[in-house]
Amino acid sequence: MKTLGLHKGKVLFSATVYSHLAAFHKPFIKQLQDKGYEVHAAANPDHGRKAEIEEMGVVCWDISFSRSPYQLSNFKAVRELTKLFQKHYFDLIHVHTPVAAFLVRYTAKKCKQGPVLYTAHGFHFYKGASIQNWLIYYTAEKLARRWTDGLIVMNKEDYQNGQRLGFKENESLFFAHGVGVSLDQYSVNEDVNVREQLGIKKNDVVVTYIAELNHNKNHLFLLRNWKKILQYNSNVHCLIVGKGEKEIELKKYVEQNHLENIHFLGFRNDIPMILSDSDIVTLLSFREGLPRCVMEAMASRKPLVVTNIRGSRDLVKHGVNGFVVDLENDQSLIESFVKLINDKKLREQMGQASLNEIQPYSLKNVLHEMRGIYSRFIEGNDLNFTEELK
Repeated sequence: MKTLGLHKGKVLFSATVYSHLAAFHKPFIKQLQDKGYEVHAAANPDHGRKAEIEEMGVVCWDISFSRSPYQLSNFKAVRELTKLFQKHYFDLIHVHTPVAAFLVRYTAKKCKQGPVLYTAHGFHFYKGASIQNWLIYYTAEKLARRWTDGLIVMNKEDYQNGQRLGFKENESLFFAHGVGVSLDQYSVNEDVNVREQLGIKKNDVVVTYIAELNHNKNHLFLLRNWKKILQYNSNVHCLIVGKGEKEIELKKYVEQNHLENIHFLGFRNDIPMILSDSDIVTLLSFREGLPRCVMEAMASRKPLVVTNIRGSRDLVKHGVNGFVVDLENDQSLIESFVKLINDKKLREQMGQASLNEIQPYSLKNVLHEMRGIYSRFIEGNDLNFTEELK
């Protein structure tokens, strides 16, 4: 196919909500804008951050997407998309999030739009997923295969499932190292005062857990073992960063079980500072695609303790830059934390290994990967763009 063109065409980014685009895809939007493309976005504004996308000069279209495949509002979304596609032709459409991606792919092909790419940030069908998830989401993706010109995945298990769905390596199936992490952002040189704010001593060990407070992130796995971890070393603190539906429940659990040295920090916009003041980072989810918080921790030279799930085990090599523990294996979890808590040299070695392992996931590298993928699907003849891919 011809590479990205000199003529100015239109590209559409779509996800269930604008906040997803704002959180993960602004660099890729800018990349296409810098090549002379007019970028549009289609999403539901309910979760905010639409203004961030509009400020980039993106033309925004509010679509009534629902995160649930069972909501009737999705029929309205199809009608809204049909009207959009009747007014505008897009040279490329890049979709994200399962429900919105399915609806956009279907409607785009029905309305004879340009090529459609789908980035799977973690299929809802995976090893250990419920039969219901496999029946609904695998079946939906099997159906949507015919409307999808290119599938982009970011972990090994999803790559294998992409092949199972019928996508062909380097023709319609592509691997990208996530959405990229800006490594320079996590090289904090200024004085950090998170410990001082919380009254944590300089030599105490800080474990940080950055995740939405919901069932999937599995905070209770750590909390129910916290007392035993403190038996080996009482000078350890846990920072729980994030908000969510389980916040009251988790705080109640901490209070009722008299757990010491647990700090709920809520939503924070100073994550690099918090990571700089941390010694160990953990994420114990039941399901992930490719967790951003783990990549951020690696960029900050931190060792990790994660669960043995897709995405997390793609980033953390057991015994190299952290420990990978099986879900609900309490003894393995305790042993992994105790090893790191009691061995500063091991923390430093694994932290340096994290920085080494995260290099392919740098934003610079991922932008390069995406340029290569985009160039396969957008018509034109931009030789300078082709040179950038070498």
